[in-house]
Amino acid sequence: MHLEHDEEDYNLSLTKFESMLKTNKVFFFDSEEFEEIILHYLDMGKATLAKKALKLGLEQHPRSTGLKLVQVEMLVYDDKLDQAEKLLNELYAIEPTNEEIFIQKANIYSKRDQHEKAVEFLKTALIYTEDHADVYNLMGMEYLFMDNLELAKENFIKCLEEDIEDQSALYNVVYCFEFLDQNLEAIAYLKTYIDRNPYSEIAWHQSGRLYYGVKDYENAVRSFEFATYVDDEFIGAYMEKGKALERLKRHEEAIESYNRTIELDDPTSYALLRIGKCYEKLGNKVEALKYFNKTVHEDPLLDKGWIAITDFYVRQKNYQKALYYVNKALAIDDQNRLYWKRFATINKAMDNFEEAEFGYRKAVEHGDYQLDTWLFWVDMMMQMGEYNNAILTLLQATEYFPEEFEIEYRLAGLHLQLNEVEKGYFHLSNGLRLNPKHYTLVSDLFPTVWDRPMVQEYIEKHKKAE
Repeated sequence: MHLEHDEEDYNLSLTKFESMLKTNKVFFFDSEEFEEIILHYLDMGKATLAKKALKLGLEQHPRSTGLKLVQVEMLVYDDKLDQAEKLLNELYAIEPTNEEIFIQKANIYSKRDQHEKAVEFLKTALIYTEDHADVYNLMGMEYLFMDNLELAKENFIKCLEEDIEDQSALYNVVYCFEFLDQNLEAIAYLKTYIDRNPYSEIAWHQSGRLYYGVKDYENAVRSFEFATYVDDEFIGAYMEKGKALERLKRHEEAIESYNRTIELDDPTSYALLRIGKCYEKLGNKVEALKYFNKTVHEDPLLDKGWIAITDFYVRQKNYQKALYYVNKALAIDDQNRLYWKRFATINKAMDNFEEAEFGYRKAVEHGDYQLDTWLFWVDMMMQMGEYNNAILTLLQATEYFPEEFEIEYRLAGLHLQLNEVEKGYFHLSNGLRLNPKHYTLVSDLFPTVWDRPMVQEYIEKHKKAE
């Protein structure tokens, strides 16, 4: 009741202040009312109105420390740090035990990147303040700026001991633990926190995330479940619970969890995609496809959706359909290397070597430098008899894979195919040095070269020298 009454007074003050601005009449407010009005406008980002209120407030209450501290806050907000500090020093002379003076001093030094000094002022503020939680939180933030995560963590924990409901401090504690690679310690800390505050959905959710990170999926599911008991509209917890259930191969339950997120809010492409994947794992191809189609309809720019449909048809060996969808995806984004690689793979499976070669080339052009992409690309060129282009491409690949037997054996075969014997043997000896077992690559890819007695002799000689 008391809170409602305060809220009513606060709204009356605001209405009274705004009507005063419109009529140019001057009403009297006490200094605390002015402070609330100013801070309200600052929170709303209405700096001009806040400054007007401050000016009027100081005219009516020229000695109010509270208003002068708000003035300091506004000077700091405007980056007028020297002016703010001068005013703080004047206030300090009058009220040397006002904790707010030290907090604002810390704020100024923090803005100047002098975080050590800021911490010193906050330590002094701790002596005079009754709100220890707030000061510990500020100290935690200063230590974060200094990259001292151990001390940051310590202060956020102290903040939570003072005010167990401080959610930003809770997130920050977990952040520090994770950054320091102390996931198990974080789980242990959250257990003690939950003992004190069992209805904190944030703590349960964070526990779930940490359990998931250390691959303890059973406990992750349990934690996310508790988060949803506390808040049955906690979309993030349902989503993460679904992911953990998938890891446990409990696909029906995962689908339920993802569906809950769709009931609570507009469907996200991520949830639709995961539901499709679960149905595919359950062998329900019709439903899987239905959800993959919903995914790309919901978010045509999400490459994972198009890839899921394409891969689905590739696994069914329905290459026509797969090609149809990958072409649709490329029509939306023709710079996506994942699409181009699939375009190439599908065409390769259909023996469309020219299209496959084009696809692999595009994949590399758009940043796919994986070894298998280079090799597939070269193999397509070889199928088309483009030996010189294949050699140039392999030499380009050696910039990324300087000591790779797959490349060396191919270069050997290509040069020997072109009767460039010296270069051929140079690469053949490289291949044999890097991986003597796989010399059969030459016989697989270049049977006519392999049949040459001189090549056989060269390999035998090398084997004996081993």
